Amino acid sequence: MWGLKTVAFLDVWSIEHLLSGISVGKIVNSLHQRIYANLLGSDRSLIRTNYFDLIGVLFLAYFWETTEHYLETGLMGSAVSNWFQGIEFWGNRLITDPFVLVIGYYLGQHFPFLVNYARLASCVWLIIHIFVFPHSMYLHTLFQ
Repeated sequence: MWGLKTVAFLDVWSIEHLLSGISVGKIVNSLHQRIYANLLGSDRSLIRTNYFDLIGVLFLAYFWETTEHYLETGLMGSAVSNWFQGIEFWGNRLITDPFVLVIGYYLGQHFPFLVNYARLASCVWLIIHIFVFPHSMYLHTLFQ
């Protein structure tokens, strides 16, 4: 269940997916609010639109997972491929990561004060993991 991304449903990057879900969910929600106000001229609270938000969040989740797959296979070179430390387990890529992003979306909807904290934590997480740690699973190997 928990372990390296090549063999487990959950890994250390699930934390980042949760934080990204909170942030991306707010962006998708704000975009849909603007679209409804500009195109339909109606108050979004009168229309049930969570389904559209959910589709937007899932689209972005699977778009990233597709991009990540090609980066892992070496599309951008061996240095990037080596940083990713292998191909992600299919259950993690297709089920768990998008599901955790959706959980983040719902957390952001119910607790809007978390959005800015999640964005800050996500930026710090990415900076540390990309520019400080030698590879993507380094944090996991530290605590293994």
